[in-house]
Amino acid sequence: MKKKSTSGNVFGETLYVKNMVCDRCIRIVKEELEKIGLDVRSIKLGEVVIAANDMPNVVRIRSALEKNGFELIDDKKVKIIEQIKTLIINLVHHGNSGKFPAINYSAYIAQEVGQDYRYLSGLFSSIENTTIEKYLILQKIERVKELLVYNEMTLSEIAYQMGYSSVQHLSNQFKKVTGFTASYFKTIKENKRKPLDKVGK
Repeated sequence: MKKKSTSGNVFGETLYVKNMVCDRCIRIVKEELEKIGLDVRSIKLGEVVIAANDMPNVVRIRSALEKNGFELIDDKKVKIIEQIKTLIINLVHHGNSGKFPAINYSAYIAQEVGQDYRYLSGLFSSIENTTIEKYLILQKIERVKELLVYNEMTLSEIAYQMGYSSVQHLSNQFKKVTGFTASYFKTIKENKRKPLDKVGK
């Protein structure tokens, strides 16, 4: 797939990378690809644009990524799934405003991926054995766990930041997903947290 790089006038080759879930992941992937001589034009969660004239050696790229726990994605449908996951992780964990955005998630995902949401929803469910909506909820609960561990906000403040209609709504969803109340979770903290790339599995 050809795509403009961030410079706006040079075309690049887009690589899709599995398990990129944080800023540290972005830094590691960039460093590893540059070590093998690739010109990284832009990079974000799950996606790297390299200079088209680099003619990448796929074996070298795959090896550089896999030794750090990442994976080069080839299958078109899997690329779409990873793109959806990356969009959700960005929304939940890496929002710039600090507050969970009040948007129509299905419309946002369809627009960003460039496919009909019904198709994306069916594809996601068939491959992941869960719905996009449930995956979004699981990621939100992981973010809530993180905020509980920090112990810097009240449950009411967390509910507001994460876009829940009420503390009760958050509490009910938290208990349903984790089996624990939020207050009890505070006593066990990170022992029950999951890496973001393992959520939903």
